[in-house]
Amino acid sequence: MHGTGNDYVYVDLFDETVSDAEELARVVSDRHTGIGADGLILLAPAETDDADVRMIMYNADGSRAEMCGNGIRCLATLAAAHGRTDENPMRIETDSGVKVVELRKAGARVDMGEPELDPRKIPVDLPGPRVVDAPVEVEGQTFAMTCVSMGNPHAVIFVEDVAAVELAWIGPAFERHALFPERVNVSFAEVIDPGNVKQRTWERGTGETRACGTGACAVCVAGVLTGRTATPLRSRLAGGELFLEWDDEGRVFMTGPAVEVFHGVWTGDGV
Repeated sequence: MHGTGNDYVYVDLFDETVSDAEELARVVSDRHTGIGADGLILLAPAETDDADVRMIMYNADGSRAEMCGNGIRCLATLAAAHGRTDENPMRIETDSGVKVVELRKAGARVDMGEPELDPRKIPVDLPGPRVVDAPVEVEGQTFAMTCVSMGNPHAVIFVEDVAAVELAWIGPAFERHALFPERVNVSFAEVIDPGNVKQRTWERGTGETRACGTGACAVCVAGVLTGRTATPLRSRLAGGELFLEWDDEGRVFMTGPAVEVFHGVWTGDGV
């Protein structure tokens, strides 16, 4: 399935078993020798009475991830299609807490919750109550960086021309910068006007993806904090568009598509 081009392999653990999810994520995500994906997402029974189903997510390199905005829209669509719950809105347990997804004809709307801005909780090793347009040196260049967690850590950089960013070079340097003890996702955004941005994201453990839902939410928050954009906001990504809103109660909402590409049987041994 994919959400705005951000594609994952999904396994329904209501019917199936996975013995080694980290290895399975690495194997199936390989675009030359596997299925090809940005990672692996498992649909599982909820472990708490506060949720309807559970999402377990792995990046393409096998590392565990807390949350994926595009992935959770697809998981909700899959759970409904397989009859795992009749609830709509649906409460989905993730490693970053319970998220609420409402399925609509035009796609799915996710309540992503309140952004975390405390550097200690993102985490990013910088002082102060927030990191907003803070100067950071990466590979000999100085960037104005805003840091946000949407259940996973993000750094947002606003640039004049997002297409000109050498993301394959600068993305890994940001991801593993010493300021980020748990690594980081980095998004570069170009402001078209206060209601529209173009965006590219390097996701930790995966690389550049065609879209990043949590990254788009982080860009929305960063744009408001720095006065560059307004809310609601439309993010234009390589895989399509996402619609974001940071409401008066401090919660971020994201709306976008969720599409099943194909289904099949994996016959690999040991996973």
